[in-house]
Amino acid sequence: MTQLASPVSLTAVDAPDQPTPTPELAALYRGFEQELLVPLWTEIGDLMPAHPRSRAVPHVWRWENLLRLADRAGHLVPVGRGGERRAVALANPALGGKPYATPTLWAAIQYLMPGEDAPEHRHTQHAFRFVVEGEGVWTVVGRDPVPMRRGDFLPQAGWNWHAHHNAADRPMAWIDGLDIPFQYNAEAQFFEFGRDRISDAERGTPERSRSQRLWGHPGLRPVSAPGASPGTPLLNYRWADTDAALVDQLELEAEGHPGVVEPGHAAVRFSNPTTGGDVLPTIRAEVHRIRRGTETTPRREAGSSVYQVFDGTGTVTVGDASWRVGRGDLFVVPSWQPLSVRSEADTSDSDSGALDLFRFSDTPVFEALHLDRVQIGDTP
Repeated sequence: MTQLASPVSLTAVDAPDQPTPTPELAALYRGFEQELLVPLWTEIGDLMPAHPRSRAVPHVWRWENLLRLADRAGHLVPVGRGGERRAVALANPALGGKPYATPTLWAAIQYLMPGEDAPEHRHTQHAFRFVVEGEGVWTVVGRDPVPMRRGDFLPQAGWNWHAHHNAADRPMAWIDGLDIPFQYNAEAQFFEFGRDRISDAERGTPERSRSQRLWGHPGLRPVSAPGASPGTPLLNYRWADTDAALVDQLELEAEGHPGVVEPGHAAVRFSNPTTGGDVLPTIRAEVHRIRRGTETTPRREAGSSVYQVFDGTGTVTVGDASWRVGRGDLFVVPSWQPLSVRSEADTSDSDSGALDLFRFSDTPVFEALHLDRVQIGDTP
């Protein structure tokens, strides 16, 4: 039987903290290669760096370009079995062409033409939809039609049947976020096809879904549903409620009361009403509102984030990269890269007169593994 060449390749080098190269050391390394062994002393600099060194890099995607290409796809690519969704994923330029925004997070623009249905399926990947503009699409989760409108955040825990239908006379786009890269690399993912067509009842257009009627009352939970669920049972967090919370935080600050995370910077986190924790086991989602003229304190975290500008304009600095961003633009913050944002928004480009940012991250995974770490400014 022919022995395949070993994928392990070791070279003795004359370098600090490395053994002196000798013929005997070279022979030892050939033995390691044959038995598929790698000594720690040749790899520790890569395996155990002093701080995270993400394979991803900071990058920005312009919404107008995404929307233009998604519209072209809408006229060329059908929605149906095979592709399942007309979703176009962000590919971080440092991840070898994989459809990953970061090593753990997937982000994509999804586009549905008038009258189209995206067929039903389910998967173990946890997911959400966030709408930066438009309305007219209902996502159907567990046969419950859920309206999607500008500013709405629609989380969906893994292994729930879901489909989409566009009841409007125009196309609609939104962003999808999932933990696809995390589950793929953990070799934990499952997928299952559902029905090719949803029922007429599911193609209805209710003002509120059944989940909203049961769970969408702040501070109240139905007694008929005791216990905790790992993913939120509330399928639509409405922009009106998010906006009101951000308005109140900044007004409290103006009145001299606590409530903002730092001067001029309000933020809310979407939570699971059964636990008070994150809406999804692997994804944290937030909205940040930054008053015009405010520059946030640089912040770095173990773990990565994707941001979308919901409203307004500003300048974003991630590590050594800096961009001016506007409505719909998406950008990536890799692990342990410092982020600071300066708001340049006003009433000409923002309904709130401030810069509004939607953010999702892999923080719940890091917290569950006790690997979370944050540095604000120069303070460790």
